Amino acid sequence: MSTLSRILSQNSHLHSRQREWLHHLTGEWQIIADITFSDLVLYVDTDTGVMTAAQARPATAVTVHQTDFVGELVADNEAELITQSAETGAEIRAEDDGVNVRLIPVTFEGQAIAVLGIITAKFVDRVPTVMLANYESIADALVKMVMAGEFPIDRSPSGYRHGTPRVTDGLIHIDPEGVGLYASPNAISHLRRLGIEKSLVGEILAQKVTELDGVTKVDEALPLVLMGRAGWMTEVERNDVVVSFRAVPLTEGGQRQGAIVLCRDITELRRQERVLMSKDSTIREINHRVKNNLQTVSALLRMQSRRAGEGLTRAALETAQRRVSTIAVVHEKLSQTIDEVVDFDQVFVPVMRMVRDVAVTEDPVITTFEGNFGRVRAEEATALGVVMNEIISNAIEHGLPAGGRLDIKAERNDNQLHIEIADDGVGMSDTNPTGLGTQIVRTMVESELKGKIEWKNRECRGTVVVLDLNIRP
Repeated sequence: MSTLSRILSQNSHLHSRQREWLHHLTGEWQIIADITFSDLVLYVDTDTGVMTAAQARPATAVTVHQTDFVGELVADNEAELITQSAETGAEIRAEDDGVNVRLIPVTFEGQAIAVLGIITAKFVDRVPTVMLANYESIADALVKMVMAGEFPIDRSPSGYRHGTPRVTDGLIHIDPEGVGLYASPNAISHLRRLGIEKSLVGEILAQKVTELDGVTKVDEALPLVLMGRAGWMTEVERNDVVVSFRAVPLTEGGQRQGAIVLCRDITELRRQERVLMSKDSTIREINHRVKNNLQTVSALLRMQSRRAGEGLTRAALETAQRRVSTIAVVHEKLSQTIDEVVDFDQVFVPVMRMVRDVAVTEDPVITTFEGNFGRVRAEEATALGVVMNEIISNAIEHGLPAGGRLDIKAERNDNQLHIEIADDGVGMSDTNPTGLGTQIVRTMVESELKGKIEWKNRECRGTVVVLDLNIRP
């Protein structure tokens, strides 16, 4: 699949800053496509000829080209015109198969580094006269800015992120003094929801908005955006209505010629975000309370095990206490995140220390950890924590009763997680164990972690447990 980055890196002779300028242009050029009702094509010169590096379609009109030409070389007759535009630094107009073509040199630091093709159907969809006149004047200004290296605007928000206004959402055309020249029907609706009932034509947009009573959210960038002096974004909130504004200054020779201010009603988006934030807070609180409850249960089990004396009862209570503590660690980490995903490396280290400290051996056990587990979903983190707890505790208590060394290695590759737990202990007489802890481990590995586990005796000395797990992204 051809992408702009790949085409520029493999086929063109542009340096990194020139390539970055073209990336910025294609991040912003949807504005030009929508205002000109045109398909856009970016042409670059390569070793094999002139190539189509990127393509965009308008949201305000039917596309001219149904096919995608990205990565393809253009015909010789078209390439000649494109090269002429780049070499002369001038706009070239042509007609081809029922469409009007404008070839615009893309200038960066005084040098034409590519050519922008604006391809428009000769008979565009019916557009109101007032709208068409304003859009044509805006389009001419944007084309001049591209040729002068003034568009895309430096430090402007590149691309369309969550809630960014587009031309189709609402457009306001203002002069250099911030006076309204034209407002699209959608823009009029957004302003009315804020409380601006009168026509904006002949009025100063910034003044109309700042005079509103009861505005609960005011950004310090608001005047600059509404006056069209900076290519930034801002939001206005009034009576539970939230409208985002984004300015695109129009310049010629570095002098301000006005601006277009795009606007969008994002009330529902912000409401949904608040709901999600509330749910995230609730989930974190639940995980926090679960962690507290599990720690209480763990403490009770510890107290009971101390009273049980030596024997099987005490060992069973200590094992249960260790399992509960492991799950509590997972919920503690979940209570500190905004999503149901945890960095399992932060979970595993305290679990490993806990198991090592409570295990009963004649001499100390040296534990090492190498690699990383990566990020794991909540339900899988709990299962993985219990599995690692069982394997490590069994290795220390049964494989290393007289002390020794335990090495844990983890290797994450996308969704695949490979783990090895190796000790230098007494080894295993049966490499297919059937105890309760082993049954718990095997069940969790196969059902919840979608993997497999294998116990093997090492050639030199000791045992190694190998896990291959399929972790969901």
